[in-house]
Amino acid sequence: MDYGKYKYEQEQKAKQARKHQSQIHVKEIKLRPKIGIHDYNTKKGHVERFLNQRAKVKVTIMFRGRETTHPERGRDLLLRLADDVKEIGTIESQPLLDGRNMVMLLGPTKNAGVKRDAESEDTQRSEEAVQGDGERQDPPPADDAQPQSGAQELEAEAQVRP
Repeated sequence: MDYGKYKYEQEQKAKQARKHQSQIHVKEIKLRPKIGIHDYNTKKGHVERFLNQRAKVKVTIMFRGRETTHPERGRDLLLRLADDVKEIGTIESQPLLDGRNMVMLLGPTKNAGVKRDAESEDTQRSEEAVQGDGERQDPPPADDAQPQSGAQELEAEAQVRP
């Protein structure tokens, strides 16, 4: 075999391998232990967006001052975040205290980044609208007939009254 041909084939194999490799992106989100509810939901939305982009997410909780004496609050917050995004992300490294920071790594699951079916979303919304919020006590409709015009209603009332 010719050495030039061998070298060419090796270059082609390396080029093909580079073409088919997938890069792993790691995004980072930083939180504080005393985070508010709205801020937490905003950060959770960012984590969901990153996981749907098939990126790994490094979640860091920064402790300052006396907060370092309560690392369990940070661990609880990280585990709550992991539980909230468990459909699209799994814990790759458990929460670990590293100096004044606690770090956890989340990786995307197989169904992360998959768009939900729009039809199932619409049916879910319509079912929620039908179920209502449970607060109102409206009586059920008397009959399930089609809506009637004004003249037909008068005729129906006249037939009921005699």
